[in-house]
Amino acid sequence: RRYFDRIMTSPGQPTYLPIHVVEGRCWLKIGPWLTSAFQDREVAMEKTNEIIKPPVSKITIMKLAILASLFASAAAFAPANTGRATTQIAETKSDLQALGKQLNPLVGYFDPLGLTDSALWGQSTEFTIGWLRQAEVKHGRVAMAAFVGYCVQSNFHWPWAMTMKGAPFPGTDMSPPEQWDALPFGSKLQIILFVGFLEFYSELSPGAGAESGQIHYTQGGQPGKFPTFDAIPHSVPFNLYDPFKFSTNMSDETKEKRLRAELNNGRLAQLAIIAFLSAQTIPGSVPLLAGIVKPYAGEVMAPFAADFTL
Repeated sequence: RRYFDRIMTSPGQPTYLPIHVVEGRCWLKIGPWLTSAFQDREVAMEKTNEIIKPPVSKITIMKLAILASLFASAAAFAPANTGRATTQIAETKSDLQALGKQLNPLVGYFDPLGLTDSALWGQSTEFTIGWLRQAEVKHGRVAMAAFVGYCVQSNFHWPWAMTMKGAPFPGTDMSPPEQWDALPFGSKLQIILFVGFLEFYSELSPGAGAESGQIHYTQGGQPGKFPTFDAIPHSVPFNLYDPFKFSTNMSDETKEKRLRAELNNGRLAQLAIIAFLSAQTIPGSVPLLAGIVKPYAGEVMAPFAADFTL
């Protein structure tokens, strides 16, 4: 059964404490254990004329009141558990202008279409800048991987079998787009699903305090920062970024310098991979690549054209 008693903590201000009597013993809900009893406590405080005296002595009640006051005093100075600290930085147009000078002093800030002031989906400027910054970092990384992959696939391929039936990987006598067309549909699907999983996971933004929690890039988080795999149910030996933790002791200045280098390299890689695709589909469009890349008669914007058409 549950009882409530009134303890005078100060003149004219009674406090009602929930007291539980279980098997002849008196229990008091206090501190962080004040869960469902807290609601009962509020109900009891409203019913000032319906106080039920527990069948315990006044000495016991006094001891419980002293114990409750000690716990309350200690709790007032206990540090709050706020979880992992996070940093929220909302970038503005002036921040982009300063970053543009750092990336390329000759070009500087370059936004001829006025995308920064476009207020995407009716959102704020900070939201728009975060979305655009994330898009640029992501496209730059994809372009760098595509450029390196194009160069490697044009000269090397895996020596072992590609499928369970023993089919080999496409040879270097094909151009990289032709190698993609030669892949079985199941292989293409695996690649697309894996990239889709990375895209889905990169958009996750657990709440503050989660082991891998971080603020979303449209809400002041860091654009391009990929979440770790530390909070998933099963263990993953490596994270996508810095799997061997080489940058653990890296200074903030060095990290900022490398982030700027990544942006410049990503921009250059986007131009490079577009040049490759243009040169192999439109002969003579890129004179510097004439005779270097193999021509391609397929459609680079239709990745499943060799399997089916809609």
